[in-house]
Amino acid sequence: MRILHFFKTYWPDTFGGVERSINAIAETTATGGAVHQILTLSDNPHDDAMHFNGQTVHQAKRHLAISSTDISFNCLGTLKHLAAESDLIHLHFPWPFMDMMYFMANTGKPTIVTYHADALANPVLEACYAPLRNRFLSSVDAIVPTSENYLASSAVLPRFIDKTRVIPLGLDPASYPQASQARMQLWQQRLGNRFFLFVGVLRHYKGLNILLEAAGQTAANFVIAGAGPSEAELISTKQRLGRDNVHFVGSIDEEDKIALLSLCAGFIFPSNKRSEAYGLSLMEAAMMGKPMISCEIGTGTSFVNLDNVTGLVVPPNDPRSLAHAVNKLDGDASLRLQFGSAARMRFDKEFQAATMGDRYLDLYRKVLCEKAH
Repeated sequence: MRILHFFKTYWPDTFGGVERSINAIAETTATGGAVHQILTLSDNPHDDAMHFNGQTVHQAKRHLAISSTDISFNCLGTLKHLAAESDLIHLHFPWPFMDMMYFMANTGKPTIVTYHADALANPVLEACYAPLRNRFLSSVDAIVPTSENYLASSAVLPRFIDKTRVIPLGLDPASYPQASQARMQLWQQRLGNRFFLFVGVLRHYKGLNILLEAAGQTAANFVIAGAGPSEAELISTKQRLGRDNVHFVGSIDEEDKIALLSLCAGFIFPSNKRSEAYGLSLMEAAMMGKPMISCEIGTGTSFVNLDNVTGLVVPPNDPRSLAHAVNKLDGDASLRLQFGSAARMRFDKEFQAATMGDRYLDLYRKVLCEKAH
């Protein structure tokens, strides 16, 4: 079973949430006989195919980006060639350029789409893109939202309900490093172990400005790990507000992330827009058995973190409610333990990469069988 993935970014250039999901799908379905190739774009593409975790990675030149849509002028031929060698095409939405390439390539191969998020935040651009998007989604064989929550709240997906199948994203705990005792001691000496942790790219929709407001209403400490376009503004706001209980630690590697997750009292994820479609960081916190605080934005964040089961879910853009949730967990060790234990149990049931792989294998086989008849 030969699978071709097509997405705008991948290893070795970037390895964010979608890229990690593609890798996990490839690794966990390989045991069922799936062989994966990935076609992606790069500013400095390699001439030869590369090999990564059993996958073959091909790069085409990225020539420009318009409204976060990466564009290549010479990837069509490669896409056609790789598609001809494949049994099934696996696309990753949203990427409007991909929709156009799909129609231009006209592969005739069975095609599924993982629907990671709705497409464009700009309503004018969204209206212009809608006809192409709807034609694209109508033409593929299966659409895979990553949570029931996102399916229910999307303005796009209900019209394609007959071809949707929800498959939650998953993680493989064995793919994460163990934090050394020295690394744990280093962070503990610096931060202690009574802090609430955020890990992620510092973007406008992460709600960290709301966290900085909420931090003035609690004695708890907060650690913000990551970098991104909002970093300078957030640090400036922290200084202006005098939030000495908020600590920015910058980008961290995987071992440091595991160390901080091990030490923290809980995980805080105040994302406040639908751009946060799922929240792999929440799954990592659940994997580590940590209680979570997140916001109700109608997406997968409230699928990963169940209110009053694995943590607390509060309204977005509400510093008072966010601070109240922090104070509730900060002052109740038994509740933190209860939520953290439930989070790990839910991770084992719903979010193991192997479970996700089994579900994708079933879908691959179903689509291939239906197309064959």
